[in-house]
Amino acid sequence: MMQLNLETISPLERRFNISVSQETVKIEVENRLKKFARTAKAKGFRSGKVPLNFITKQHGLQVHQEVMNDVLRKSFGEAILELKLRVVGHPYFEAKESTGDASQFEFSVTFETYPDVILGDLSAVSIEQPVMQISPIDVERTINILRKQRAQYETAEKSAAEGDEVSINYHGTINGEEFDGCKADNSLIILGDGRFLVDFEKSVIGMNIGEDKIFETTFPADYPSQTIAGRVVTFKVKLNEVRVPKFPVLDSEFAKLLGVIDGDLEKMRDAVKVNLEREVSRRVKSKIKEQVMQVLLNTSTVDTPKALLTLEIERLTQIAHSDLKKRGTKVKDISLPKDLFQERAQHRVNLGLILSELVKTYNLNATSEQVREIVKDFAQNYEKPDEVVKLYYSSQDRLNEAESTALENNVVAWVLTKVAVVNKVVTYEELMGIY
Repeated sequence: MMQLNLETISPLERRFNISVSQETVKIEVENRLKKFARTAKAKGFRSGKVPLNFITKQHGLQVHQEVMNDVLRKSFGEAILELKLRVVGHPYFEAKESTGDASQFEFSVTFETYPDVILGDLSAVSIEQPVMQISPIDVERTINILRKQRAQYETAEKSAAEGDEVSINYHGTINGEEFDGCKADNSLIILGDGRFLVDFEKSVIGMNIGEDKIFETTFPADYPSQTIAGRVVTFKVKLNEVRVPKFPVLDSEFAKLLGVIDGDLEKMRDAVKVNLEREVSRRVKSKIKEQVMQVLLNTSTVDTPKALLTLEIERLTQIAHSDLKKRGTKVKDISLPKDLFQERAQHRVNLGLILSELVKTYNLNATSEQVREIVKDFAQNYEKPDEVVKLYYSSQDRLNEAESTALENNVVAWVLTKVAVVNKVVTYEELMGIY
């Protein structure tokens, strides 16, 4: 018999007591042991002929624990239905001291509930909508970037300059002590592309071939490796080789390289413009979506469930470890503090709860047609879009991602009908964050 004396511990935490009949548990344990005995095997006994007392001695404790877990979960589920609560995460059961009734097992169960989401007033909110038109200058700039991406590098007898590819040996120490990944020989760097720390690359610029140089670099406080984050590292660098970029000529062969079969340069420019317009459209939508999501967070009230926050921190930590591993970092020795992901995780959890409430309240669910349009639009980034569409529809996980995007788009569209939208003319660089 359950005691549904619901206790509020915090805004989201609840607790009540559960009483379980010892006789009920005993009967269920005996039934399970008898059933197990029918097919049990043990040395010295035929199959199904193992004595029940032998089975009980070997497996009784385990079966008793399983029965208790099952009975508690069943009782908890029934109580939650009766109380009409939505539970977050797993309940925590704790045995209580006997109150004198020897026929009952008594437990308290603590758990979290989903929070009430209070949606704020959006009538006084304004959102900026970036406005821009692709110009011939934007097209030519993009073509030059494409040429740089296809540069070939040739050895040159000169000092290192920005844009050059250099081969270096480096050895870093902190207070004279080495650290993981502190040295490498014949490491290739394109100076100015940001793959190394800016201060490190600036120190290499101007070096001559064969020259040795010692300099200090301070690593950012938020650098993934805690060993060197915020630390001053002394580097000894030797410049082995300098190679200068040679860009492809802007001719029909280059146009063919970009997929224009007949090599027509005007067709190439038209294709580049179409791609830029598609990129700008996506960027504008992304900028608006960022503002909408922040507005929802700023104007809504919601408590963050600890269970969801913990799960999200764990997920972000795993992603960070995976990214570090892909970069060649030995992650087994790196302990990423939970505080590093706390704010971002809370942001994502709260936003998810707000979006869920909006979708439910205003019926903003994604339609199959919206999902298909998102998949088709994404597929245009690839040479064989039809195959990409088929790939998406062969994977439920990929379809779920597209559905989430469609759902977010519905929320954005709904919010834009409730706020003031102010057009703001921007340049391509401003829109894309290129400075």
